[in-house]
Amino acid sequence: MALDKNKLRLIKSVAFAALLMPIARIAFQLWRHTLGADPVAITLNRLGFWTLTFLLSSLACTPMKSLTGWTWPLRLRRMIGLFAFFYAALHLTTYAVVDQQLDWHDIFADIVKRKFITIGFAAFLLLVPLAVTSTDGWVRRLGFKRWKRIHRLVYVAAVLGVLHFIWRVKADLLEPVVFAGVLLVLFLMRILDALQSKKG
Repeated sequence: MALDKNKLRLIKSVAFAALLMPIARIAFQLWRHTLGADPVAITLNRLGFWTLTFLLSSLACTPMKSLTGWTWPLRLRRMIGLFAFFYAALHLTTYAVVDQQLDWHDIFADIVKRKFITIGFAAFLLLVPLAVTSTDGWVRRLGFKRWKRIHRLVYVAAVLGVLHFIWRVKADLLEPVVFAGVLLVLFLMRILDALQSKKG
């Protein structure tokens, strides 16, 4: 289902506002000093949660189009993906600047010794080229096929992000298992869609 420009503009505006709400809520609670006994840890956890939420939401746009026939989710995919990178960058910045106070020795020691930080850092590094090449200009420079191959790294980043979450929480695995289940469903839907396309 295609939408006219005015409706699409409205949907994008609403989506943009919704994507900003988590960070606005975190900032408001920090300002009011109501984020809890350990605001740094809570901020890190929330930023990580929303990074994964938006990353998987961006991956869900294509299956949603396949299931419903709606084309407008594809017009939101880039924006959602860039917001996922934005929250991931805030997550990493909060860890490095606020939690570790830019103590590079401790930061590198953490990356090497603590596997959930190692894999989380690797996931962020994979998101960097995806964010940089997200523009139409980069699609033209790389060619669509090459650009598409590069952007399949988002699935690797999503897997690493889920593992980062699982290894981080250790005990209460409900939320990371839900993320893992959603990612598995998205993988299966893309595989089925690819098989149907080959048959067609």
